Amino acid sequence: MTLQNSRPKIPRRKITEIERRFKTPMKPAQILVLSFAGVILMGAFLLMLPISTIDGISTPFVDALFTSTSAVCVTGLVVVDTGTYWSTFGKTVIMMLIQIGGLGFMTMTTSVAIIMGKKIGLKNRMLMQEALNQFSIAGVIRLTKYVLMATILIESIGAILLSIRFIPEFGWLKGIYYSIFHAVSAFCNAGFDLMGNYQSLVPFVHDPIVNFTVMMLIIFGGLGFAVIADISQIKPFRKWTLHAKLVIVMTSILLVVGFFGILILEYDNPSTIGNYSVGQKIMSAMFHSVTPRTAGFNTLDIASLSMPTRLLTMVLMFIGGSPGSTAGGIKTTTFGIMILSMIATFKGTDDINFRHRRIAKDSVNKALAVIFISMFLIVFITFLLTVFESDKSMEAVMFEAISAFGTVGLSMGITPFLSVVGRLLIILLMFFGRLGPLTIVIAISRNASQNRTLLRYPEGKIIIG
Repeated sequence: MTLQNSRPKIPRRKITEIERRFKTPMKPAQILVLSFAGVILMGAFLLMLPISTIDGISTPFVDALFTSTSAVCVTGLVVVDTGTYWSTFGKTVIMMLIQIGGLGFMTMTTSVAIIMGKKIGLKNRMLMQEALNQFSIAGVIRLTKYVLMATILIESIGAILLSIRFIPEFGWLKGIYYSIFHAVSAFCNAGFDLMGNYQSLVPFVHDPIVNFTVMMLIIFGGLGFAVIADISQIKPFRKWTLHAKLVIVMTSILLVVGFFGILILEYDNPSTIGNYSVGQKIMSAMFHSVTPRTAGFNTLDIASLSMPTRLLTMVLMFIGGSPGSTAGGIKTTTFGIMILSMIATFKGTDDINFRHRRIAKDSVNKALAVIFISMFLIVFITFLLTVFESDKSMEAVMFEAISAFGTVGLSMGITPFLSVVGRLLIILLMFFGRLGPLTIVIAISRNASQNRTLLRYPEGKIIIG
């Protein structure tokens, strides 16, 4: 007796039709790159309009492109002062670009489609998977809805808290507008401010409401929406996803190390916090340990920081925030996996473990690739900047390059004085930093399926170290 397969056979013609309907002509990474580039160009053209400036003059294309890239890539580096150069229309365009760049163009368009009741197809789900850094397309629409609601809620709370200080300072209309703008800028880790004269939040260095509100927005924006969703379910730490556990652990370690490092290094520096009270020193050190995590706001003059503090700041900027968030950098999980890999090497074990789970080799390989590509890109662009910006110090140029790649926005004051070539190089770094070097490489590489082969060479040994 022969058992027959009970499942009906699908005709080859039907399979071909299904493949034709759902085949994506471009890879999700390519669409993601092109969508960001399109938004940047659209923003640049809007900022070039005379209505975008207070003086009613047209902004040069490179300056408009730089500002638009900085906004969409949520960086905060500026070649013109945001508060005194742009009109209300121009500032609103910048705020909208920050919001689109922070959440991602695909997240925004999908959110609009969901609100309008439209069906989200397989192709868009694949794009959302890439945009939100998810492992599969399962649950991406539910996560997109959560991203939209969480963003509205967190930014609203931030704006309300900031209005407590900004309304008495600037009046009702201006105070409300400033509160909304800075809440969006802080949650999206953009670092754009409207205070004028490139002073960021220095006027509020001793204000606990502004400091702690902005810090809260920066931290939540840099955690990633998947982690925020895990936290909001109010369940024991052991039941969180492995990703959320690693993000929280690494974020906490970096914040604590940054805080104590800055507090100790700057404690007696009269140019920064040396003349502050103990409480003010603690608050300033806390703020500066948070803001290099791709935020860009500052309450201390960066150029006045001691050299060790500037070096520590560069390290924090390079690491950045977490995957699936509004932050840049190599990401906390990438840095965490490398730390775990070193620990495993010291122990002499083959497996890389964390919280009773083994980290996949694929994740380790990707982490190595991200770190190497990022370091190569920063060194290469820094070299080019030293050629075209030879009148500036090596430290200031490298600080600028790392800040651009980490989408941080902190600067030692050289951004407005960069040449046209220097500005274009920083634009390139901001673009790479926001999308991630791995996304760019995947977008310009061949399909992974074309690179797969059944042929495997014999294993060889190479001496390391």
